[in-house]
Amino acid sequence: MATADTIRTILAQHGKLPVDAATLNEDSDLYAAGLSSFASVQLMLAIEEEFDIEFPENLLNRKTFSTIATIVEVVTELSKDQQAA
Repeated sequence: MATADTIRTILAQHGKLPVDAATLNEDSDLYAAGLSSFASVQLMLAIEEEFDIEFPENLLNRKTFSTIATIVEVVTELSKDQQAA
C-alpha cells in the first residue's frame, strides 16, 4: 500500500532534491522543490520496483509526479489494477 511516508522515503533516496523530502507537504510541487526530469525517471523506476507495478505510457508525464499526494493516488490505483489482473 502506497503511503505518503513511503513515497517521501523513495523521493529522498532517488529524487535528488535540494531540500529534505521530509519537510515537504503532500501537496507541495515537487518540480518547484527541485525535482528534475531525470530524477523523476529515477523516482518512477524506484516506485515501480518498490510496489511491483508499471506506469503505463499515459501516466508518464509531469502531472503524475507533481506532488506526493498525486503519486500516492496513482500508485494506489495501479496497485489495485495489478491485484485485479
